Amino acid sequence: MGDDEWLTVAEAVRLSGYHPWHLRELLRTGRIEARKFGPIWQVSRASLLTYLQASRESKDRRRGPKGEIPT
Repeated sequence: MGDDEWLTVAEAVRLSGYHPWHLRELLRTGRIEARKFGPIWQVSRASLLTYLQASRESKDRRRGPKGEIPT
């Protein structure tokens, strides 16, 4: 992901609608791409949006953000 935009965890929480704890779990398990810049974790916007789209298309509705997926 060469020219990918990187978000802070707080920005990713606002964009996704997920609770910070759940988002961090997705990052730890590698479901959403992230990298660490010094003490700060950054989230790949493209990876987050891909995950959100896949969760919307999934039959499992136990977890997921509310509202529309941003573009």
